[in-house]
Amino acid sequence: MSYTGDVEVGGPADVRELPGLTVGKVAVSEMANNAYLLRCTATGQALLVDAAAEPETLRALVGDADLRTVVTTHGHWDHHRALPDVVSATGARTVAHAADAGDLPVPVDRTVAHGDTVAVGEQVLEVVHLRGHTPGSIALVWRGPGDAGTHVFTGDSLFPGGVGKTWSPEDFASLVEDVEQRLFAVLPDDTWVYPGHGKDTTLGTERPHLGEWRDRGW
Repeated sequence: MSYTGDVEVGGPADVRELPGLTVGKVAVSEMANNAYLLRCTATGQALLVDAAAEPETLRALVGDADLRTVVTTHGHWDHHRALPDVVSATGARTVAHAADAGDLPVPVDRTVAHGDTVAVGEQVLEVVHLRGHTPGSIALVWRGPGDAGTHVFTGDSLFPGGVGKTWSPEDFASLVEDVEQRLFAVLPDDTWVYPGHGKDTTLGTERPHLGEWRDRGW
């Protein structure tokens, strides 16, 4: 079966084999959070995006991979409840933006900022700071080799149908501006979007609706 990104809480992982990188996706918790395991095919080293909940499910997702890093996309409680357990079990280093690091339940080993990179084996992920959902929300962009395409893990900053929740007009304006300038303006339409909840999408699918999002204000 080909990868779809449609996962359910309690269901199996959906796994995508890409040149250089394997992506595994599961949904966990009553909030149906997505967690993603990125595994370098050359080295077996792995990175987990959001240790959200259900540590036993996440440990099964990791399997025999050499988990080196856990990146938390932002500081909201539902995205890091399993972080202490996963770190204790694997010894993985924790990564988050400095502005949200204090909201995590464990010390952050490395704080990152816009334009920094995070390695997973031989592969490199670019950190994109998207301000608005939280002060320190980040996305991770992987530009795959050859025809592997471009892939972005957006946390709660971008979903099918709109940007993430904000709590003031100023935060909304900030998030829309960052998403437009730092994702849509620089990445191609076939960029695959892996959000923090729900189904995947592509930038090309969402691009025609940017004006609608601005007009409706959410």
